[in-house]
Amino acid sequence: MSGYQEALTWMYGLESRGVKLGLAPMQAALSLRGNPHDGLRYLHVAGTNGKGSVCAMTERALRAAGYRTGWFSSPHLHRYVERIRINGRPIAEAEMARRLFSLRDDPRLPQLTFFEYTTVAAFEAFREHGCDVVVLEVGLGGRLDSTNVVSPTVTVVTNIGLDHMHVLGDNIRSIAREKAGIIKARAPLVTGVRDPVAAAVMTEKVRRMGTTSWRLGRDFSITPTGEKRGEPVYRVDVKDASIDGLQLALAGAHQPDNAACAVAALFALRGKGMEIPDAAIRTGLSKVSWPGRLEWLPAKDGLPAFLMDAAHNPDGCRTLARELVRRGHPGRVVLLFGAMLDKEHVGMLAALDGVVDKRVYVTPPVSRAARAEKFLKLRPGIAASSVHAGLERAKKLAGPDGLVVVGGSIHLLGEVRADLLGLRSDPPIAM
Repeated sequence: MSGYQEALTWMYGLESRGVKLGLAPMQAALSLRGNPHDGLRYLHVAGTNGKGSVCAMTERALRAAGYRTGWFSSPHLHRYVERIRINGRPIAEAEMARRLFSLRDDPRLPQLTFFEYTTVAAFEAFREHGCDVVVLEVGLGGRLDSTNVVSPTVTVVTNIGLDHMHVLGDNIRSIAREKAGIIKARAPLVTGVRDPVAAAVMTEKVRRMGTTSWRLGRDFSITPTGEKRGEPVYRVDVKDASIDGLQLALAGAHQPDNAACAVAALFALRGKGMEIPDAAIRTGLSKVSWPGRLEWLPAKDGLPAFLMDAAHNPDGCRTLARELVRRGHPGRVVLLFGAMLDKEHVGMLAALDGVVDKRVYVTPPVSRAARAEKFLKLRPGIAASSVHAGLERAKKLAGPDGLVVVGGSIHLLGEVRADLLGLRSDPPIAM
């Protein structure tokens, strides 16, 4: 067993500790490790959907501007090391193993969870690699998330919808309060929140922290201005400034709003003294890669086409449905679906009514996954015995002229994508 595999075995053994929201263990551990999170510039990003896309676009733009970037995200698509990136690249497996063993073997540390150990390892990596700026994605919520120990330069809250309700609350106001927990004094907030209840929560928190906010539709906006080589071109206006000639590499009708948030965040970082040329912003939006987010794989070798998206809540599934309608497909459309136990399955499956012809249900290979048979009670379909069996059934149902739509969980997506593309994957974990 390699050092990396040994480290993963130890980390996956922590799954039984679950998710424990609260900052005290993290603060204690970081203090004992010399506060590696201090002294770095952070763009701290929360939200129900879109935060990964905003992180990907801003990180790519910052790198194009010449900054040495750190990027923390979760969960991973294929390999655990994807969660900690330096200049866009995952850290080496040997480095990850070394960092995890250092934490495991430190007798001073309090008992930490899987995500807390990962977050500490990320802060130590960013410090030791000399990152100029870190794009830090919240894991769950915001207020009590283990990333919320930093003093950010700028904060971002994308949109807010109903997700993780068993932890964050069963209404928009409660969820918004948790997301707003990342707002700090002297750190401008950029937000894509449109819901008036959530927006009011953000406004009140900004007022109490004595900082400023830039809100989509009020302080910044995105406008299509034409086409270039058949693709839309946009202009983003941010208060009294603007940037034009923007093209988006990421697909989907929701991505212009995410791009606007990314641009506004980069403008806010400019206001904090960072030099980010317009050319770097254009590069960030047009060259970014974020696999598994409305990712199309064309039909080939007698196989159907695939549309893969990490849609894991009703809002995400509605976005996926809109993309299906927008693109259209002449053949049979087959949904390959699997989700975690704590998700709002009725809303997710209902969002795809009328846009898929057949459904194949699978159980993603993680302990928190819902059984495939559960979905049969909500919408007609076929329950497969494994992800691989479900994939084979979906391919046959779609046929060479059809389309297989994969969604419901990033853990399902990672398994299917690795199978289709011949990629190496670590064992999945629902954390």
